[in-house]
Amino acid sequence: MWDFRIGTALGLMVKTLPFILFRLAVYFGVALAYVLMTGVGAGVGWGIGGFGDEGFRAASTFWGGVAGFGIVGVIMYVLREYLLYLVKAGHIAVLVELLDGQALPQGRSQIQHAKESVQERFGQASALFAVDQLIKGVLRALTGLARGIFGLLPIPGARQFLRVLQMFLRIAVGFIDEVILAYSFRTRAENPWSASRDGLVLYGQNLKPMLKNAAWLALIVYGLSFIIFLVMLAPAAAVAYLIPGGWSATGVVVALLFAWSVKVAVLEPFAITCMMQAYFKAIEGQSPDPEWEAKLDGLSRKFRKLKGKAAEAPEGSAPPAAGDAGQ
Repeated sequence: MWDFRIGTALGLMVKTLPFILFRLAVYFGVALAYVLMTGVGAGVGWGIGGFGDEGFRAASTFWGGVAGFGIVGVIMYVLREYLLYLVKAGHIAVLVELLDGQALPQGRSQIQHAKESVQERFGQASALFAVDQLIKGVLRALTGLARGIFGLLPIPGARQFLRVLQMFLRIAVGFIDEVILAYSFRTRAENPWSASRDGLVLYGQNLKPMLKNAAWLALIVYGLSFIIFLVMLAPAAAVAYLIPGGWSATGVVVALLFAWSVKVAVLEPFAITCMMQAYFKAIEGQSPDPEWEAKLDGLSRKFRKLKGKAAEAPEGSAPPAAGDAGQ
């Protein structure tokens, strides 16, 4: 059915509990920042609305809340590479070591050990972010290839099926890019660009089993996320009641934010751990296939750029920051 062990993944979640708590603190902090700034913005708008009629007050309250939400969104966009560096990649580094049966060093915290592992492999946050963005670009090209293959099949209702497939593929990519980073940690490659290139080729030549596992995990993670969202509706409604102007729709937004926090803090590392198991099992004993490397060369400009970075980077050194990785 699938190629991972849920019990193993849950066991690793328990072993990395300090990191899970750290993730919860970070992402619930982000959710609370959204809620508080939305409330502050709505409050300011409500106050400004006192200079007009009820319709003007409702509109100013709404747009004040939108402005507060947007301010936090801009801040999170700026900080996204540091969240990847400090939170996600660090947890992956620790999970890889535990999955391979290695003992973590004594006398320092998991978080400190993870930070040093990421720094040793990638150097600056901007370098890791550049690698990650190139990986995502190649994965989008691969999922586009899969979508194109399905589009050519004479399936009744193919257009509707493709919409569902496209939604699933977007979800699947969200799990896979961090698994490719895990490959870089596992191989302890001195050139992370080169390791990412090889990891993507290996993923491509095992595309079918990897998409199968991603499909199961997408169902599990988003099913659990929906349950969490329903549980969060009651406390979210209480928070929304405190926002000036009785902006009741905020309750749904708050519940979504809290459910998102649990998803990225707990469910995503669980899914990534499962995908790591499936990926490492699929590629065991394999070497990157030159034919698949040629396919990716022709399919993705981002892959060609990644190969160029791999050739340029000196062995034994962290990659330099690459500000144009997202172009």
